[in-house]
Amino acid sequence: MEKKTDDVRGAIRAFLANRFNLHIDKANESEVVDSISRNSVFVGGPLWTLIFAIIIASVGLNVNSTAVIIGAMLISPLMGPIMGIGLGIGTNDFELVKKGGRNLLIATFISIVTSTLYFYITPLHEAQSELLARTTPSIWDVFIAFTGGLAGIIAATRREKSNVIPGVAIATALMPPLCTAGYGLAMANWPFFFGALYLFFINSLFICISTYLIVRFLKFDKKHFEDPGVEKKVSRYILISVLITIIPSIYLAYGIVQKSIFENNAQTFIREQFDFTTTQVINRNLRYAEGEKEIDLLLIGTELPENIIQTIKSNLTKYKLDGTTLRIRQGLNARQEIDFSQIKASIMEDVFKKEKQSGTAIKVNKLSQPLPDIRSEVIALFPEIKSYSLSNTVINRLDTQIKDTLTLFSAEVSKVPNPVNQTRIRSWLKGRLKVDSLKTIYAPR
Repeated sequence: MEKKTDDVRGAIRAFLANRFNLHIDKANESEVVDSISRNSVFVGGPLWTLIFAIIIASVGLNVNSTAVIIGAMLISPLMGPIMGIGLGIGTNDFELVKKGGRNLLIATFISIVTSTLYFYITPLHEAQSELLARTTPSIWDVFIAFTGGLAGIIAATRREKSNVIPGVAIATALMPPLCTAGYGLAMANWPFFFGALYLFFINSLFICISTYLIVRFLKFDKKHFEDPGVEKKVSRYILISVLITIIPSIYLAYGIVQKSIFENNAQTFIREQFDFTTTQVINRNLRYAEGEKEIDLLLIGTELPENIIQTIKSNLTKYKLDGTTLRIRQGLNARQEIDFSQIKASIMEDVFKKEKQSGTAIKVNKLSQPLPDIRSEVIALFPEIKSYSLSNTVINRLDTQIKDTLTLFSAEVSKVPNPVNQTRIRSWLKGRLKVDSLKTIYAPR
């Protein structure tokens, strides 16, 4: 009986070992190294392909077209130098590491310059949902980059090539963060710029790490030198480079995990604890930093009494939010203490997320639809607006019999908003009024 059990276990182990054996269908090692090395260089055709792909991706982000963004990622050659760095580390080839790193820096610089020029000259400056989604990394970005990199290097080491590499390029989304960084630079929006670069760095780093792990698992031959002293020096250089990159990445990844857990718990806390019929959370600002966790909420409607607020604060521990500071702002008298740019950006992001989830833009008949009263919200969110008029109107074009309808928002302001703030106001109005055609006019008071 015992022998039969051992035989069954042995058969299962043999089956699994054969089924998951990565050495089956493995391509010639020299061919893999040569292919990845060639794809690590951006000269001539690959460089122009990258530039055109960046332009296409920027257009896709600009007009919020997922299909266009996917198309750009399919033709992007950015995976090459990243995999080259991982391969070079795994095979002790310091020249390949330097070549991959140099070309990745060149590609990053050219990509940001190209996207910055595009967003600087385009007449559309509105931050759409596809662009907003690339401004900050999350734990899911780390997971996708790591597993995508594993899939990519496994596909690159096969004799039979498949469509895995293009799929990895789409999943890991290397190009959209660079385009978003260009948008941030063009609009002088530094949180967008640095957040997108951070996301690109995280994606690149974990693709590189996964490439290194598979290369070592497949036992690729390491590069040897005739002079043992040179080989030792190269190994030392690679080790130092890896440590300089890996140690901060572990810290950053840990921080992303902790931040994601905090934000998930905080969102659950807000959703469940602030479920009131006459009071609504119109802005939430979650801050997570070393030694500081804060939930900052702006409420409109019926003010919550102090005993209710204290009860809500006492429930923080139930959501694993120990040590978190809860700040609640109520009433319009608190508006001078609030960062209105953050409020408007938050509202825009919520609007864009809802549009993305619905999968289609909201279209309405502007002449028959009554417009909501937004006076209290305008007072709270846009203090520079002193008075406004809002109406649905008909545009009679002289070159055709077709009539267009749009919503007209005209405001007297203490100071005419700059182009970025005008875009934010317009985005909020479109989401709040549920219209897709809107014209805004500002006149100094």
